[in-house]
Amino acid sequence: MDVIAKWRAYAEGHDKKALWDLLAPDAVFESPVVHTPQQGRDITFKYLASAIKVLGGEGFRYVGEWRCANGAVLEFEREIDGIRINGVDIIGWNDAGQISSFKVMVRPLKAMNLLHQLMGAELQKR
Repeated sequence: MDVIAKWRAYAEGHDKKALWDLLAPDAVFESPVVHTPQQGRDITFKYLASAIKVLGGEGFRYVGEWRCANGAVLEFEREIDGIRINGVDIIGWNDAGQISSFKVMVRPLKAMNLLHQLMGAELQKR
């Protein structure tokens, strides 16, 4: 199974061990609302597990995919509280088949503000 297939399986099934195994020890997460890259598997795991809890589930879907040798861009959509969220996951992986970088971009501003609020609440639980 390739990296993107493993990521999609995690996004659908929420298997935290599968996510942990998929992340490189030196993984970097970049958020649309956190100004500095978050470095390391532990913090990347925390953000991605929280993001799937907030965004995943009914109504979440990937609507586009673009790939290169060691990376992909996945466009997603979801509606929460009447706000349509549109964004992309920019995923890079290493030669071992582990995610080494994960960048999220979200639009419009109203959606980003909503996600900032929901992610903040979810991250405080962890």
